[in-house]
Amino acid sequence: MQDLGIAFQTAVGNSGGNLDGRPPLPSNDWLMKRNCSLSPRQVGWFYFSIVCFSTAIALFFAWQGTWLVLPFAGLELLGLGIALLAHGRHATDYERVSLTDGMLVVETASASRMTWDEFNPCWVRVELGESFRALVVLRSGKRVVRVGSYLDPHRRRKFAQELVAALHRL
Repeated sequence: MQDLGIAFQTAVGNSGGNLDGRPPLPSNDWLMKRNCSLSPRQVGWFYFSIVCFSTAIALFFAWQGTWLVLPFAGLELLGLGIALLAHGRHATDYERVSLTDGMLVVETASASRMTWDEFNPCWVRVELGESFRALVVLRSGKRVVRVGSYLDPHRRRKFAQELVAALHRL
């Protein structure tokens, strides 16, 4: 496995042989994912510590006679909790493009939704728009899949070049 960046990995492997004695086709696998520095458990402990600290400060001021601090502290904690929950839902998002056994498979996970697209690699066109921020577009007939949203523009171009090269090798 060759690491090409924080969230972009390419694996080229050769696993065993085919049943008919032919050498196996090379396997290309590109995994693109978010770079999250905190695990869900760590985010939970972080939120718990903020709740304890903020509640302690709010209770101190409420004890001093400024009761209006408590509802605002509650709103603050509610807003932070919603933001951390939204972040946590997308912490494990990824895109995987695999070229194995004569099929190009694009697997995408976003929150709790998974999509799986299979293409015949002989009919796939790889396009990269003129815009610096354009995603890599895979077209086959009327089907279109956009990938590379977790890559910076330079790595996105490198991914497109590697995919085109792998498709031409078939």
